[in-house]
Amino acid sequence: MSILGTRVARTEDPKLLTAGGTYIDDLREPLLAGAAHVTYVRSPMAHARITAVDADAARSTPGVVAVITGTDVDLAPLPPGNGIGDGPPAAMTRPYLARDVVRYVGEPVAAVVTDERYQGQDAAELVEVDYDPLPAVIDLDDALRGETLLFPEAGTNVTGAQGAAADEHLFDDCEVVVTRTITNQRVAPAPLEVRGAACAWGDDGRLTMWVSTQNVQACRDTLQEALGLAAGQVRVITPDVGGGFGAKIGIDPDAALLGWISRRIGRPLRWTESRSENMVAMTHGRGQRQTVTIGGRRDGTVLAYRLEVLQDVGAYPCDAAFLPALTMLMTSGPYAIPRVESAARGVLTTTTPIAAYRGAGRPEATAAIERAMDLFAAEAGVDPAEVRRRNYVRPEQFPFTTPSGAVYDTGEYAEALDRVLEAAGYQRLRAEQARRRAAGEIVQVGLGLSSYVEITAPNNEAGEFARVEVRTDGSVRVLTGSSPHGQGLATSFAMLVADLTGVPLEKITVLHGDTDLVPTGTGTMGSRSLQLGGAAVHQAGNEVVEQARRLAADALEAAEADLVLDTDRGVWQVRGTATAGIGWGELARVAEADGGLAADVLFTEERPTFPFGTHLAVVEVDTETGQVRFVRHVTVDDAGPVLNPVTFEGQRHGGIAQGAAQALLERMAYDADGNPVTANLADYAFITAAELPSFELLSMETPTALNPLGVKGVGEAGTIGSTPAVQNAVVDALAGLGVRHLDMPATPDRVWAAIVDAKDGEG
Repeated sequence: MSILGTRVARTEDPKLLTAGGTYIDDLREPLLAGAAHVTYVRSPMAHARITAVDADAARSTPGVVAVITGTDVDLAPLPPGNGIGDGPPAAMTRPYLARDVVRYVGEPVAAVVTDERYQGQDAAELVEVDYDPLPAVIDLDDALRGETLLFPEAGTNVTGAQGAAADEHLFDDCEVVVTRTITNQRVAPAPLEVRGAACAWGDDGRLTMWVSTQNVQACRDTLQEALGLAAGQVRVITPDVGGGFGAKIGIDPDAALLGWISRRIGRPLRWTESRSENMVAMTHGRGQRQTVTIGGRRDGTVLAYRLEVLQDVGAYPCDAAFLPALTMLMTSGPYAIPRVESAARGVLTTTTPIAAYRGAGRPEATAAIERAMDLFAAEAGVDPAEVRRRNYVRPEQFPFTTPSGAVYDTGEYAEALDRVLEAAGYQRLRAEQARRRAAGEIVQVGLGLSSYVEITAPNNEAGEFARVEVRTDGSVRVLTGSSPHGQGLATSFAMLVADLTGVPLEKITVLHGDTDLVPTGTGTMGSRSLQLGGAAVHQAGNEVVEQARRLAADALEAAEADLVLDTDRGVWQVRGTATAGIGWGELARVAEADGGLAADVLFTEERPTFPFGTHLAVVEVDTETGQVRFVRHVTVDDAGPVLNPVTFEGQRHGGIAQGAAQALLERMAYDADGNPVTANLADYAFITAAELPSFELLSMETPTALNPLGVKGVGEAGTIGSTPAVQNAVVDALAGLGVRHLDMPATPDRVWAAIVDAKDGEG
């Protein structure tokens, strides 16, 4: 019986639950003996000229090794990177330490190096920086007007634009047309482990960097280029990572600068930020203002859809400058809409830069189309479920090319919807809703649907590396370019090898996160780990099995065709002969002279995959206080065959919770002067188990032909599907009171204000 598809407890968990993980702050490496500590001096102003930096008082403080300012750093500033359209102007570079101008609260201005960590904060407070205030630019319309430019030499705050000019006849034949501007608010990734790094230079002039990241190979390449080092002069290691969510792709400037400082002062270094620093200095997510226009017939058929995106990029063009491209790619969601338009612009503001966050542009597309479908359904007077069913891409249309150029591989969208509606008792819920509305009850119930399709492994052309090698003691070592940070990849990859070889899980070790050990790799992002990393492990395992077959044939003096692998015992034997056989350890010893029993694979897919699903959220809203209670969540998340239900369900649970948190609680907010007003966990609302129902996870598996496992990614699916489902549910609960739309998050004050506005005819 195959182990694949069975519930296997995560092999990573016993260590994490007993001894605990080893994170950046836990490192006690010999190379780090005597390491000094770095504390960053961060700007308290959103936009200002730096007229002077006086670090004399700090430098004279006991324990201070050095104070580094922007004028000391001779590294080239970071280029603006990729974007949409022609991309960001070349002038929009990012310094490691601000030298002339600060552009957001939290931007590093100086680095204080101390013998002990506790000395750093006190010394940092002694660094005096003179600021000449400049106008803050928080509002996106103000940023577009360009009266205050973050980079005057660029002549604009726009980082890029993409999309066709609007077709004025797009909605001419539509009986129903609805337009609405929607805010997909800025949120903080807030991983449990904040950012951190440590580094040391060896006597051979080689830099070793430990960093909490999702991609050690990209970090290595960035460091080599930034520090002017040749290939092979940097080794990057990642220990356990306490959450990434996209915000730890690559290496931050704050971490990269450690290598330069360490070389300058001749000592190893450590840096771990505080939680308050993390909230303002780690990149944020989302941050789109969307205008949706949707039109069609009164029977619920959608004929045309337009999405216009204004992306808040923050102070510097990081990944956010490119995120609208993914939003535009997924504009039409799971629907076969005949006419679709999308356009996007990115714009700088004097706020923390925005980058990838769980879903990276795809949740924003789903949030837009799913609110649009509900708005259209309400205007046409058709049930939201029926509107969706009527407009889905049908199974016989796959592979389906969307108007934006995405090629969907497989899908059963209507089936996913029907399973959710049946399991939830949709008609009974609608009847209860009607009863409460008719009775004028204080607590109203709302149902929110969200059907999504998303792209996984969008950077499929980069592929992923794996090596499977059998050791002479019969154990197996798996090396992967994927980077686990909580997903259970070690268990999943070990299951793939165990299924192929019969070697028990406890004798399979999965290694990652060390560029000396795994020099090739792409890391973990875009829900790519199983479909690319797992497929690479699977292919390498198959190649090892075939190599072993040849070796066993020679050892047993039999034809290869006559050999079978008894996976229950992990023994090769001649077909029909139960006693004679040869095990993996013995075969590995035989292969030692020829390089060992091992295989290296770089697996690439022809194109990305497109998992899909439907979510139904049920909420209760107290119409007197605005309090929302999230009472049910029923979902289908179809990512193809399920390798291990334990890890699959874990990804769904985490994603749903994260998406619901955005819908109900989370928002990074700034005042008019650019000061963050949610800069710690006392003000920034985190969701907990107390605010969440038990999720009802339904099964459905539609395989893809694009990889041998038939799998698609699931790491971001829950986040993509849940957010608009919960938002739609809150609006639906208020619809009987005249509320047509409510921007996220649906906090009690916002809900109460929407009810009051609706009573005043402003809903």
